[in-house]
Amino acid sequence: MKRIIPIIITLITLSVLGLIYVQVEWIRGAMKLKREQYENDVYVSLQNIRDSVNHWKDKQTLGFNFNFQPLTFNDYVPTSTVLNTYQLKDIIQFEFRRKNIRQPFEFCIINEAMTPVMFSTGYKLENLDSEHNYKIYLSNNTLFNTEQLNIFIIQPENIFFNHLIVLLLFSIIFTAVIITAFFLTVRTMLSQKRLSEIKSDFINNMTHEFKTPIATIQLASDALNNIQVIQSPDQIKYYSGMIKEENQRMNLQVERILQAAQLEKNEIKLQLKKLDIHDLIYTVAEHTHLQMKEAGIKFETDFKAIDTQVMVDEVHFTNILFNLIDNAIKYRSQNPEIRIATQSTSNMLQVKIIDNGIGMDKDVQYHIFEKFFRAHTGNIHNVKGFGLGLSYVKSIIEAHHGKVQVQSELGKGSTFTLSIPIAKG
Repeated sequence: MKRIIPIIITLITLSVLGLIYVQVEWIRGAMKLKREQYENDVYVSLQNIRDSVNHWKDKQTLGFNFNFQPLTFNDYVPTSTVLNTYQLKDIIQFEFRRKNIRQPFEFCIINEAMTPVMFSTGYKLENLDSEHNYKIYLSNNTLFNTEQLNIFIIQPENIFFNHLIVLLLFSIIFTAVIITAFFLTVRTMLSQKRLSEIKSDFINNMTHEFKTPIATIQLASDALNNIQVIQSPDQIKYYSGMIKEENQRMNLQVERILQAAQLEKNEIKLQLKKLDIHDLIYTVAEHTHLQMKEAGIKFETDFKAIDTQVMVDEVHFTNILFNLIDNAIKYRSQNPEIRIATQSTSNMLQVKIIDNGIGMDKDVQYHIFEKFFRAHTGNIHNVKGFGLGLSYVKSIIEAHHGKVQVQSELGKGSTFTLSIPIAKG
């Protein structure tokens, strides 16, 4: 898996870069084709304009008599004698629009001496040498090429620019979609890889958690079949008590897993009632007193909260306090200390569980409340558990419309802060 992911990322990256290159070349080709099409449309329009002008000349000079003789050089009719400037402009505009050429234009007719004989008001002589000036002789007969129509199309690049913007826009959108899909795919792969590691870690931890009590129960059961044990009531009581204790231990672990599943499905229903937060803390401290004493932990309280009444589920809220204190005990360092502090604002009450244990780095803090997450550095991974405790804490405190935060520094300890609304009335 570790080798495949970099290969897949490399292949997808090369594919995206190749696709971008193909799109750039396609846009270049499309722009070139657009220019060629535009030039062809202008050329066809010029021929149509010439035909329309000559048609006007035929109507003016021959009327509707179709038995006419071909024109001679002396019979050539100047355009200015049959069309005025506005009429010629209308002809040009009509033919251009037939080819969807809607750019503004100026025009000029010059004679053989390069002298303007008919022109629009905005046409300038320097336009004759411009690349945007298009020209055509108005006579179909090469003998009568005495007039040349010049049409200067103003800013024809706008057509190409607008077309380029449309192509670029669609290209950027589709490329962005592909890149987004690429990143989502990579993120999903990494997530699946991490989930696979978490699954393996969870199975190993679960096996570890159940293996010891199962082995103990097996030994105790074998001992109860021993004749000497059978004849001793005290021995029977001792081994049966051991079986009961280990059975309770396994039930507790199963209950934690079931609670995690219930939280996932939002099936846990809170039984809320008004309680004093300090009383809850004292209750939890009393139940963990022996653990802290055996671990040599110095325990202190710093209660500064004035409004201490909260609406909580006694069982679940007691559990989250127990989980946080239990973690502080598990991840202790030398000369361990645990301090629980409270303070209140106008509408919120804060409970801080502060320790001087091994602490966490930023990356661990980022993932600490995720289900099944357990750090793999130092001695943390050697501590037994399923990685469900802090996920449970976060879910329960949020179900109480509160929040949990952590501040920690590696080697200096951690502070978990629970914030919960104060009970009204």
